[in-house]
Amino acid sequence: MNIEMLRESETVELKKSLAELKEGLVSMVAILNKHGSGELWFGVTPKGQATGLDVTDKTLRDVSQAIAAHIEPKIYPHIDAQTVDDATCIRIRFEGQNAPYFAHGRAWMRVADEDRQLSAAELEQIIVDKNQNALRWDTRPLDKPWPELQLGKIKSYVKRAGLNWDTLGDDDENRLQQALIKLELLQNGELCNAARLFFASQPIQLRCAVFGTTDTVTIIDRHDFDGDILELIEEAQKYILKNIHIGMRIEGLYRVDVPEVSMEALREAIINAFCHRDWRDPDHVQVAIFKNRVEVRNPGTLFGGLTLAEMRKGNVSRRRNPLIADLFRRIEMVEGWGRGMPLILENAPNVEFRQVAGLFIASFARPSFVEGDSAAHQGTPPKPFEKTVSTTGTTTSTTTGSATGKADVLLEHLRHYPQCTIPEMARVLDMTEDGVNYHLRRLQATGLLKREGGRSSGHWVPVQKMNDKGTP
Repeated sequence: MNIEMLRESETVELKKSLAELKEGLVSMVAILNKHGSGELWFGVTPKGQATGLDVTDKTLRDVSQAIAAHIEPKIYPHIDAQTVDDATCIRIRFEGQNAPYFAHGRAWMRVADEDRQLSAAELEQIIVDKNQNALRWDTRPLDKPWPELQLGKIKSYVKRAGLNWDTLGDDDENRLQQALIKLELLQNGELCNAARLFFASQPIQLRCAVFGTTDTVTIIDRHDFDGDILELIEEAQKYILKNIHIGMRIEGLYRVDVPEVSMEALREAIINAFCHRDWRDPDHVQVAIFKNRVEVRNPGTLFGGLTLAEMRKGNVSRRRNPLIADLFRRIEMVEGWGRGMPLILENAPNVEFRQVAGLFIASFARPSFVEGDSAAHQGTPPKPFEKTVSTTGTTTSTTTGSATGKADVLLEHLRHYPQCTIPEMARVLDMTEDGVNYHLRRLQATGLLKREGGRSSGHWVPVQKMNDKGTP
């Protein structure tokens, strides 16, 4: 074996000699508790230099006995001698799925290439996660008496999932039972928890609110929605659209509305919130709309040891609720390959994720927010449901890059936002302030735009649109 292949990592530990056998056992336990499998080498320095050992059958037997005596629960590693750059070393390959593991009576966790002793709280969390993995909430049997299931919702779902309701049985009662079995919601004669989320008449809740500042001091609007999981996903989207600014772009001769925050990214975040939340927690999924951001919050932090950094890399799918995720996949609301996070990052690359007090939060910045806005900092609430029209500054019309096109876009913006300031226009329209001033003077000179009132308290009054020739 080439020595360049050996490097310490989260799953590989290197020890120079068997004098470090105790430390080696600690590393094995730390790796098992983090990753479930790994390798331990003796006769190799931490920098990867093979120094070699005098290895006999008794040496290998002594190592095996030390592992059996000092690691709990029991593991059965593969131990052999390996030649590394003409030096004889010991390789131990190990795996186990019965975490937490203990070495000499203590539990450890691998962090980079180091071993850190677990606290009592961390150890408790591993045990809780282990029990959750063995019996997940979404597949647990519903408490009896079972809630009433709405036949219409089940029929609608079956159709969306590509199943033929009429071929499932001779009557609706038999078809209902077969549909639940096919969807894995009826297991061993027991109805699963996931069935209540999608089809029960007993609703679940979504909590939404709009705040007048960048914190939760001033509440402008608050609304709790009741419904099944699919209905609440739609309600969350509608609530956000109702309470953020809608921009526009021109495609040919048509105007296309463009929300200031990507709805593709928001929709994926909302679905993820319901799909991956901790349903044992009685709290609700929340949508919080602030002056400067939109947040989607769900009970439960990242699952299975996944970190925020690993999650942002994408293509990582750790499922707390695999049955719920599969029900979403059947109707093409999620993919089966962990594409949710890449879709969010593709459409909202500046999204921020954080975990606070047992909540996972996805935060999307609102481009309409202006730092220093008096309403944001003095606690003066804006109009609750005012929708102003801004523009992306990029269109597919033939006049996009021309002075006429930019002036027309500016005029359209002021038609919907007459009190907009020059710095705001420059930011929203992706122009310099000098450029904004140039077009304002041109529009005023041609009689297309008027200014009424003072400089600080006045507003703009657009008269009419320009045609493609730059005339009224």
